[in-house]
Amino acid sequence: MKRSTERFLTTHTGSLPRPDDLIRMMYAKEEGVPVDPDALARRVASAVEEVVRKQADAGVDVVDDGEMSKPSYATYIKDRLHGFGGSGNTFVYQDLVDFPNLAKRVFGDPGRSRRKTPACNAPISVRDAGAAKADAANLNAAFAKVDAQEAFLTAASPGVVSLFFRDEHYGNEEAYLGAIAEAMRYEYETIANAGIVLQIDCPDLGMGRHIQFADLSLAEFRKKAELHVEALNHALANIPSDRLRLHMCWGNYEGPHHCDVPLADVIDIVLRARPMAIVLEAANPRHAHEWRVFETVKLPEGKILIPGVIESKSNFIEHPELVAQRINRYANLVGRENVIAGSDCGYGTWVGQAAVDPDVVWAKMAAMAEGARIASREFWKQSNA
Repeated sequence: MKRSTERFLTTHTGSLPRPDDLIRMMYAKEEGVPVDPDALARRVASAVEEVVRKQADAGVDVVDDGEMSKPSYATYIKDRLHGFGGSGNTFVYQDLVDFPNLAKRVFGDPGRSRRKTPACNAPISVRDAGAAKADAANLNAAFAKVDAQEAFLTAASPGVVSLFFRDEHYGNEEAYLGAIAEAMRYEYETIANAGIVLQIDCPDLGMGRHIQFADLSLAEFRKKAELHVEALNHALANIPSDRLRLHMCWGNYEGPHHCDVPLADVIDIVLRARPMAIVLEAANPRHAHEWRVFETVKLPEGKILIPGVIESKSNFIEHPELVAQRINRYANLVGRENVIAGSDCGYGTWVGQAAVDPDVVWAKMAAMAEGARIASREFWKQSNA
């Protein structure tokens, strides 16, 4: 994995705005309308080429496929694994309970309302072995045509799969997590074997606290988080840690988030995960202060932080000077070579999400790249003085 050895590198969390025609095709597929699979595959491939080019043009160093092939970062697994055919899941977001009108707005999103989360009602195994290979091939082909530093692909963690898809088969949490981990191992290793950095999406370590485990004490939740990390580490056992990054978040929705578990309460568990890089929300109003956690928490040797320096739910375009300040805060605490600039979360977490205007997304990315250049000039000059 590339490090910020000569300047601060830039990346993002994963999902990016999809073209309108691809959104329509994927809506149809989710709703059971027949879609020509070859036509969809061709459009996904061309959309990946387009989105990789846009990232490179905006100055992003570590690029991905924008999750063009997925209905969402987690629910896509229902199409790639056997075992998910039970009744759909429902969620109670603890922070929205006291704000019912806001909850209606959050859950009324046209993309969110189309998400399918069928429960696990049969043994889990790989169903579509070609999907991850196609993702890797599309990204590698697009990456070869741009001037970027590195490529990554995202995949759902065992823990977040268990969050979205209720267990109606295994009857035991550890057995369920273990079965998911074994099945997802194929996708993880397929991506890594294609020479692409693998990012594991783990909102279960943050968002899970106020959704799946809202009724538990903090101590009880920490035990659940430890179990999730153990399952993840097992699934990643054959992949070098320096080819892995982990994204932790508290939910990419515009809610109050006052029930979010503090980073300080779980960071020790997060740092036990095998991935070398940790991607964190660090720009939004609920978590922007948590850079101070690293005043007392020592980053383990070899680890990298990818703090969000641009928000993922706001159409404000961050000033590059603010971006530079955010980068430098982390660099001063954990070392410049251990920091890569990123985004809080994705800009297309599920098909049809449009919290941030697509054109604004690319302007925010460009502001991040400019801020990284400012921070690089300031920090390298300061460090070499």
